[in-house]
Amino acid sequence: MASKIRWGILGTGSIARQFVKGLAAVPDAEVAAVGSRAQETADKFGDEFSIPRRHGSYADLAADTDVDAIYVATPHSVHKDATILCLEAGKAVICEKPFAINASQAQAMIGTARKKGVFLMEAMWTRFLPAIVKVREWLAEGAIGDVHMVTADFGFRAGVDPESRLFNPELGGGGLLDVGGYTVSFASMIFGDAPSRIASMAALGKTGVDERGAMILGYDRERFAVLYTAVRTNTPQTAYILGSDGRIEVPSPFWCTTKAKLSAGDREEKVEGEMEGNGYNYEAVEVMNCLREGKLESDVMPLDESLRVMETLDRIREQWGLKYPME
Repeated sequence: MASKIRWGILGTGSIARQFVKGLAAVPDAEVAAVGSRAQETADKFGDEFSIPRRHGSYADLAADTDVDAIYVATPHSVHKDATILCLEAGKAVICEKPFAINASQAQAMIGTARKKGVFLMEAMWTRFLPAIVKVREWLAEGAIGDVHMVTADFGFRAGVDPESRLFNPELGGGGLLDVGGYTVSFASMIFGDAPSRIASMAALGKTGVDERGAMILGYDRERFAVLYTAVRTNTPQTAYILGSDGRIEVPSPFWCTTKAKLSAGDREEKVEGEMEGNGYNYEAVEVMNCLREGKLESDVMPLDESLRVMETLDRIREQWGLKYPME
């Protein structure tokens, strides 16, 4: 592979901007192209970030022979189609979270990647932050003994706009798919499996999507995750991992933290580092390392786990009676 990995950006919204800014902190990354549904928006984005090639369709970006990997930054209602388009063209893909609308879509994406022998990863950037890497190291060494419980929340108060991606069912709106995936994926990272039991409830707003919700996930050996999420209520955005011999605190905002604290008996240890770039660079580095090593998926965010998380989100929505028009 070339000395630099050449990135294509599919989508031109705010999250695409954050990813491109993150890539600026990765010396061996090159933003080579951008694709949008309209030439005008592709040109505008290209001008903003000095991107040389601008494509007025996603298909043209996928076909660009000077692109090695594509970041899918569209609303999640079109993640499946955009991802499969790129995979079919032989492009490695990192797809923004939530991975898809539902597990069926996620399975189609994963199936295409494996059939074509092309790299695919969900862009769960929290996993790759140095503080969270340290949390996994503490857990691996058994620093807090047996993990009994996890708590995590992610909520904020947005103004209701029925046409926005947060509140429009056509775009997969609601708190669970927008930010709830952070909490469910965090629990999955710690427990390493799908929950065997789920108890949940939600407040569905006027547009029919979940404005706030609460979940208890039950795992084997009587382990639990207590999670809540919202798009109309501000929450602390903290996470705790509680074990038989201690606890780990991940302070607010846990999903983009630079800090973590271990308390176990007489042992207290803190991580308080500065983040390189804006944090999105860490997941990009993971993709690039995998490509250079010839891997088809990440060991840190494996495809089977992304699928399990989507299955859990499906089970929660089923309890709420929340189904999207495209399902």
